Amino acid sequence: MTITLIILAVTCVVSFMALNNGKLMDDLLLWPPAIQRSREYYRLVTYGLVHADFGHLLFNMLTLFFFGRAMEPFYAARLGALGFLLFYMGGLVVSILPTYLKNRTNARYRSLGASGAVSAVLFAFVLLAPWSRIYVFVVPLPAIIYGLLYTAYSIYMDKRGQDNVNHSAHLWGAAYGVAFTLLIEPRTLSHFLYALSHPGAG
Repeated sequence: MTITLIILAVTCVVSFMALNNGKLMDDLLLWPPAIQRSREYYRLVTYGLVHADFGHLLFNMLTLFFFGRAMEPFYAARLGALGFLLFYMGGLVVSILPTYLKNRTNARYRSLGASGAVSAVLFAFVLLAPWSRIYVFVVPLPAIIYGLLYTAYSIYMDKRGQDNVNHSAHLWGAAYGVAFTLLIEPRTLSHFLYALSHPGAG
């Protein structure tokens, strides 16, 4: 079983358990005062194992399933068998840190879901294959176009701040995915620029 499928399976099992167990949900989600006061640093990772509802879980896990399997060999080749796990866990932590720092004394704030880490996986894929087609609600879009639309939407919604979605985590996750990938394989940048300027090259 691949690392991607293990992450997916664990996330699904824990999410389903937490949806039926309020105490488990409260113990795992990101609640800044618990980290600030009680040093429960594990929440910077476990918040990504729980989701608000089935739709939230389904969207994240489908995205992880398709793009995680594509990206896992890339990180395994450069960081070893657990390379993708390292990348994914880093995405969870980095994508939520700005939110945590902003709300570290806000007892009313809570955040959950794997969206930040999943965004990291998605944007790392965009970096490697910008013209690959992504099907968004059955509409085919080049990965790079989807990435631009996703970023613009997240920035807009983050500024509005009128829903309960942590769009900031999406943006930081995407930035982390690109930065981490370039850090471990700098040649990815020249590959991306060439691919971007040669849409028909594959």
